[in-house]
Amino acid sequence: MSRTIPNALTIAGIDPSGGAGIYADLKAFSALGAYGCGVVAALTAQNTQAVTGVHTPPIDFLRLQIDTLFADVRIDAIKLGMLGTAEIVHAVADRLARHQAHSVVLDPVMVAKSGDHLLARNAVAALREALLPLATVITPNLPEAGVLLDVRAPETQKEMYRVAERLRELLPTRDERWVLLKGGHLPGSEVVDLLYNGDRMIELPAPRIATKNTHGTGCTLSSAIAALLPQRREALHPVEAAVRDARAWLLKAIAAADQLTVGDGHGPVHHFHGLWRD
Repeated sequence: MSRTIPNALTIAGIDPSGGAGIYADLKAFSALGAYGCGVVAALTAQNTQAVTGVHTPPIDFLRLQIDTLFADVRIDAIKLGMLGTAEIVHAVADRLARHQAHSVVLDPVMVAKSGDHLLARNAVAALREALLPLATVITPNLPEAGVLLDVRAPETQKEMYRVAERLRELLPTRDERWVLLKGGHLPGSEVVDLLYNGDRMIELPAPRIATKNTHGTGCTLSSAIAALLPQRREALHPVEAAVRDARAWLLKAIAAADQLTVGDGHGPVHHFHGLWRD
């Protein structure tokens, strides 16, 4: 009996350079065996060095994209990325709740690799109140964690533990809900992420890879987790299995990033490192 190929949906922004946002998400879905769908929540004028403009679609049209898709396509997992404004956050949360969305991976995109802000300050409260209750996994980096909690970003691994615990307190106590706190902003030759569900705190270490081509790593990791969640449901710990496999795949994508020559700034990772051959 052939397996059912999962349908994964990304609701995020478009990065014309293809390194982040919806285009990167679709690459990750495809590389990891999921069929990708996309709802456009924002358009950016962006390359590997800067974001020079942001345009958002009318809210009614955003709702229409989501409703039309769910009316026809079985959605097995969802990745949420750049949502931009409080109005967009509320609209997405409303439609996902209405369609009883599940296996939601929330990447709280706030700042691009270039340093440009991608989330309005007044949207943070909306993100906490409207979207966190719907998330199966949230994947903040350290600065994003600080913003979500309205505290200074963690500066040590010890501080990361308390922040992971506080982030988990923002999620519903029912069901399996997880925080993946990414430690890449801390110095050192090793990067340690923390995966926490309110009961188990799992350290996930990895060597730091020397490359400037890390544009879209957050988008790519969250979409990789979304692609794998439906494919790891039979595992003893499904979310942990999906996260571990997504991180292992991303590390190889970062290690292969220098094979690509895309722009003069922070280039993308190599999503198809396992598929393209010399």
